[in-house]
Amino acid sequence: MAAYIIVQVDVTDPEIYETYRQQVPPTLEMFGGEFIVRGGDMTVLEGEWLWPRCVVLRFPDMASAKAWHSSELYAGPKALRQSASQGNMIVVEGA
Repeated sequence: MAAYIIVQVDVTDPEIYETYRQQVPPTLEMFGGEFIVRGGDMTVLEGEWLWPRCVVLRFPDMASAKAWHSSELYAGPKALRQSASQGNMIVVEGA
């Protein structure tokens, strides 16, 4: 079953975050991940959305999503993201 990583992000250092954005795509390939949503215009229809940016990644399964997130391949870009933004990240099984 597919799994989705959903991220709410507030970018605090756009320059470093742009470096992160450039480094992420190659890290996804090995784990079968792909971008479904990568920023873009967003409108909150109900409730509150804490951060102004949304990213959604699709993986073949939960194990692949978790393996990507904890991989050495993603460790460097993840450190960049964490230094240049704040936010929330979840992984959830989906259709």
